Amino acid sequence: MKYTIATIASHSSLQILKGAKDEGFTTLAIATNDKVSFYKRFKFIDEIISIDSYSRFYDLENQLKKKKVIIVPHGSFVAYLGKEGDKKISLSYFGNKKILAIEGDRMKQYRWLKDANLNLPKIFTHVEEVDRVVIVKLHGAMGGSGYFIAKNQTDLKLKLKKYNWIKNDYIIQEYIIGVPVYLQYFYSPLSKNLELMGIDRRYESNVDGIGRIPSNMQQEINTSPSYTVIGNFPIVLRESLLPKVYEMGEKVVAVSKRLVPPDGLYGPFCLETIVTADQQFYCIEISCRIVAGTNLYILGSPYTDLTFKEPMSTGRRIALEIKRAIREDKLHLITD
Repeated sequence: MKYTIATIASHSSLQILKGAKDEGFTTLAIATNDKVSFYKRFKFIDEIISIDSYSRFYDLENQLKKKKVIIVPHGSFVAYLGKEGDKKISLSYFGNKKILAIEGDRMKQYRWLKDANLNLPKIFTHVEEVDRVVIVKLHGAMGGSGYFIAKNQTDLKLKLKKYNWIKNDYIIQEYIIGVPVYLQYFYSPLSKNLELMGIDRRYESNVDGIGRIPSNMQQEINTSPSYTVIGNFPIVLRESLLPKVYEMGEKVVAVSKRLVPPDGLYGPFCLETIVTADQQFYCIEISCRIVAGTNLYILGSPYTDLTFKEPMSTGRRIALEIKRAIREDKLHLITD
């Protein structure tokens, strides 16, 4: 196949490149010098280009264009290339860059999800309005780093002073008590179908560690919980909840087409939700590209098994969509 699928060697790059190889593509990883030896272990990666730092990524673009590269982005693109990094990429790019401007701003996210008629935690625009337990989040893809909980308004003021954040850099969100459930989807602009790729939950440090300590000892330790993601584990939802899962995904895609016409959101995305005791979903966030929780399902999930005849990771599903677009001369519909 004359096209090469490439990505930055991080996050979910292994399943992206393995999926591309399974679908017959040439594969390429862009890795920093200290990571090259690790990625050489994997025979499905045909070529590794080494760079001193990811800030040098743009120096490679002319070289990559000659290889007919299609870049597949993931969460580390923001971390390594900055908030404007996606916009600067001039290579063929899988996904809609315009939708990422909404993803990166939590208030724009909130309005999008509200327009989709999803249940949402309350957002507080002023500290003085806070009358319940809240969680404070930085804008952008931070993997939970820096998030904190405040038990009341006084606690919130003290912690905001400690962190010294600029007001427009964060949001104050009602803390919903329930089970965190991360819903992994794929929307195909070619078939117009929404697919459920998998469901996961995150291991977060140090909040999951604190929860294993008896409550009286927690008070003695006096440690504030943090929410840095260190891994994921699978969840299978009770079947009666699945119609709601599909309904939420379809509503989000429909509204996205009005926000960023005509294409809207397509490819992989994730709704991050909390499921309460009365089985209600509260959507706390959306990620508009492949998420790291999909790494659980390189051989497919219980949900992809219901749809596909072969093992289907989200990485392979991306390659399958690109392959179909090339075959039908519709690559322009799925690349930016």
